[in-house]
Amino acid sequence: MKRVGILAGREITFPESIIKSINENGKGKVEAEMVTFGGIRLDEPKRYDVIVDRISHEVPYYRATLKRMALEGTFIINNPFWWSADDKFFNFALASKLGVAIPKTVLLPQEKYMEGITTESLRNLEFPLDWQGIVDHVGFPAFLKPFDGGGWKNVSKIHSLEELWHVYDQTGTLCMTLQEGIEYDQFVRCYCVGQEKVLIMPYDPSQPYLSGMQYVDADDYLSPELHARVEKDVKTICRALGYDLNTVEFAIKDGIPYAIDFMNPAPDAEIASVGEKNHNWIVNAMTEFILKKIASGFDTPEYRWSAMLNPAGKAVKKAAPKAKPVEKKPAAKKGASAK
Repeated sequence: MKRVGILAGREITFPESIIKSINENGKGKVEAEMVTFGGIRLDEPKRYDVIVDRISHEVPYYRATLKRMALEGTFIINNPFWWSADDKFFNFALASKLGVAIPKTVLLPQEKYMEGITTESLRNLEFPLDWQGIVDHVGFPAFLKPFDGGGWKNVSKIHSLEELWHVYDQTGTLCMTLQEGIEYDQFVRCYCVGQEKVLIMPYDPSQPYLSGMQYVDADDYLSPELHARVEKDVKTICRALGYDLNTVEFAIKDGIPYAIDFMNPAPDAEIASVGEKNHNWIVNAMTEFILKKIASGFDTPEYRWSAMLNPAGKAVKKAAPKAKPVEKKPAAKKGASAK
């Protein structure tokens, strides 16, 4: 029996739905359940074939546990090593190099630092910053937001240099980015599963976050050409980042889809927030992806230690087949030639 574990936080409907869906469609060969972790030992055995991670970005103990599980061959959705290494600023730079439209973005030094960091610690840091040059490049309106975060936390819309200084002075130890604000004509949020399956959802970011009012049910919201480009960009981004579950947001201006947020490896999927239609799509798509991969085999990520744990020389050799008994030939008669 293959086992799938769901690691979740406060959300209710998505964990319940995905567990039910996998159990109903697993045909007795795959079983899904909520996971329970306690003290994790160094020699912890493999407990799950797949774990769907919905909360480790907020709980370091869970993140460390999932890395340990990966060492035993558990496939984690999404990869905890890739996720830990990523940040939004790097992702913007990568996507831009891959041909995805990205708003002008600048990474800013922190306003404050952890205890022990002194002026001498920052001797490589330009001071004062060329604030005028930064805002001349990005323009207004702009968004000041963490270089690594989500849920629209600590995001502010900025309209002037004075407003930027005022908000920046309150960011504390957060590392922030200043990003060009796209005055969009259309806005979409896209689910992506398995780096292949995409659902493009019309979205209104002006509505309260998680209110259930952000997702707009509109047919033919994008032109066929724009729909195709958005879908292509979503797949490009998720394949580059290695995420099998993600959401990508686009602010569309003058027919150009600007990717403004796409590091969401535990995207919202609650019915009350995303609506029943979108909820059902993500549950069905994830179920299909997990069951298909369990049947065919996951592509195991290549870690630096993989070859050390499984060197080619340690491969178990198949036992050689027993040699057939040699038939004895009758002794040659005297005077006969032995050929």
